[in-house]
Amino acid sequence: MFKQIFQEYNWKDALDNIYSKEAQDVVNALRKEKPDLNDFAAFISPAAEPFLEQMAQKSKVLTEERFGKTISLFAPLYLSNECQNICTYCGFSLNNDLRRKTLTDSEIEQECKAVKSMGFEHILLVTGEANKRVGMPYFLNALSIVKSYFSNVSMEVQPLEVEDYISLQRAGVHSILVYQETYDEKAYANYHPKGKKSNFEYRLATPDRIGKSGMHKIGIGALLGLSDWRTDSFFSAMHLNYLEKTFWQSRYAISFPRLRPFSGGKVDSKVMSDRDLVQLICAFRLFNQELDISLSTRESEHFRNHVIHVGVTTMSAGSKTNPGGYSVETKSLEQFEIDDQRSPQVISQMIRSRRKEVIWKDWDLAYDQVN
Repeated sequence: MFKQIFQEYNWKDALDNIYSKEAQDVVNALRKEKPDLNDFAAFISPAAEPFLEQMAQKSKVLTEERFGKTISLFAPLYLSNECQNICTYCGFSLNNDLRRKTLTDSEIEQECKAVKSMGFEHILLVTGEANKRVGMPYFLNALSIVKSYFSNVSMEVQPLEVEDYISLQRAGVHSILVYQETYDEKAYANYHPKGKKSNFEYRLATPDRIGKSGMHKIGIGALLGLSDWRTDSFFSAMHLNYLEKTFWQSRYAISFPRLRPFSGGKVDSKVMSDRDLVQLICAFRLFNQELDISLSTRESEHFRNHVIHVGVTTMSAGSKTNPGGYSVETKSLEQFEIDDQRSPQVISQMIRSRRKEVIWKDWDLAYDQVN
């Protein structure tokens, strides 16, 4: 279990290690074909800032060697904004006064048709964490509808048990995303005062349970801005390293969500600049050449236009963060505000103008079947 490795590290010691790195540490890390966790700490340190152009160039080369000149597109489909947790940074938090909405069968189908009409073959199903109303029976029923429209289905839902992930995979789920939010245990308690999500260790063990289910792909990450982004990213890399060695049959993805304004107000986030985020994207690519790196519509149009060259392999497009947002519900029920509001067609044109190929579908579960 990752818990045993995690407990060997102290948050402050990890932070001090990152901020103590010097230029020579970065130079040494850049020379390695297979950087380790200590090298990753150098890549994300303030000492690496003068080397950003060099990091970006190497990251670009490594990305194209592994993934070619491609960007995969997907859309999130929010099934429900009901949630039993209090998370102080989230629009779906139980204590936020907003109208709750869970899609019916006919509304799910209506949403699927709307998203499909935009060209997508990859959908990400998202819900709040409401185990009783939006639990496994609801998920399996929703999947029976969604799978008739999309060949590639991912999910970002509440942490579940191993047998639940096995059931989801059998129902056609290709990948599961779960974010620790922050690996800073003290900060985590402050941000999650009530609900099942307040159990730090249970959430920390979720990728282990996903891995045991044999899920094809696992996505992890931290919500950047809840604590020191460099230290959170170090623990994300550590978690990734552990998962790849333990559950080697699965593929892995990482996302870099920065805090955004949400339906209940605004958040006082720890500052992370665009330049910092470029550094982090490059650091993960240098650390792991096989990793799928995803960037959401949380980020600005300008930023997304330029960062696709330095390590990103997957992007969301035309996103709505409220249940029914594509065709059913026009009122604000958002989890958070998006920044890049361009249509999928405009984004695909932008990608092609930068001499990259747009991939609407990069996997089919039929590939797993033995003839």
